[in-house]
Amino acid sequence: MGNLFGRKRRSRVTEQDKAVLQLKQQRDKLKQYQKRISLQLERERAFARQLLKDGKKEKAKFLLKKKRYQEQLLDKTENQISNLERMVQDIEFTQIEMKVIEGLKIGNECLNKMHQVMSIEEVERIMDETQEAVEYQRQIDEMLAGSFTVEDEDAILAELDAITQEQIDLPEVPSEPLPEKIPGSVVSVPLNLLAL
Repeated sequence: MGNLFGRKRRSRVTEQDKAVLQLKQQRDKLKQYQKRISLQLERERAFARQLLKDGKKEKAKFLLKKKRYQEQLLDKTENQISNLERMVQDIEFTQIEMKVIEGLKIGNECLNKMHQVMSIEEVERIMDETQEAVEYQRQIDEMLAGSFTVEDEDAILAELDAITQEQIDLPEVPSEPLPEKIPGSVVSVPLNLLAL
């Protein structure tokens, strides 16, 4: 049902992920092998003691040689586990490095595209136009500031004083005390006040 429209689903699992998984599985198998060999070594050592008690020195010696060989295998297994873990770490770190390099590559391409759009000449032209516009606006401001006469300035100041000195007529505050609320009574508010 997932292939409803004939498109193949693209797996998000990469070859590196598969390799890391296989390495970790192999490491786990080696650790299981180590445990099995360690238990077997303990049993063989106990069995060798029993053989010595029973007077079977040659069989005990043969068993200890076998034990010694398995201990060497155990050491080799430990080295292999270390190598596998190091390889897993190297692969994971290399994946991180690849992502960083890909990010740098994308960033570099983006910068190059931006530089193509904004050439030095284009930036200089825009800066010149901006400077011209600022200069033009300054000239307009000077013209407007200089267009008022002394009489205009006096009229503006007089109007400002008149506005600040006007008093707004407010209704008088009642001097009678407000009635106290009666418990259990409902205060009715006219509807026209609620609309405010």
